Amino acid sequence: MIYSVDARIVAPVNDTEVTDRVADAIGTVFPDAEPVHEDGRLVAETHTLDAFSDVLYDQEILDTARRVFLRNATDEGFAFALKKQAAFEGVVNFAVGDPDELGDIDVVVRVREPDVESFVDYVAPETDEGQPVDPVREYGDRTDPGGY
Repeated sequence: MIYSVDARIVAPVNDTEVTDRVADAIGTVFPDAEPVHEDGRLVAETHTLDAFSDVLYDQEILDTARRVFLRNATDEGFAFALKKQAAFEGVVNFAVGDPDELGDIDVVVRVREPDVESFVDYVAPETDEGQPVDPVREYGDRTDPGGY
């Protein structure tokens, strides 16, 4: 699938936290993002969610991710928050309810192409008994070697 997205990632860095550890948390789930420190927080941008989507597949949480994305969708994109500690360990744990005491990693995805729902289908497709309905996922000009 050819797509055009901008994802803005923001995570607060508290006085009790090590900035590099927060940067590592972001980089672990968004390896294409390069966080920059600004005003007590790290801000990063990426134009791909392929590696993030891979984690969703590996953790088998496509249904959960899909629900979170669609619940927070608009005509322009969708937003979600992740727990910092889990992200540092390479695990996607969506933050729901009240923000964590140290703050969450907030992600806002703006989708230019295709439409928002089609992009959500790409990142976190519908499943049937936990398996993606469409077993072949394309990455630009390559195909997922796992063949989910």
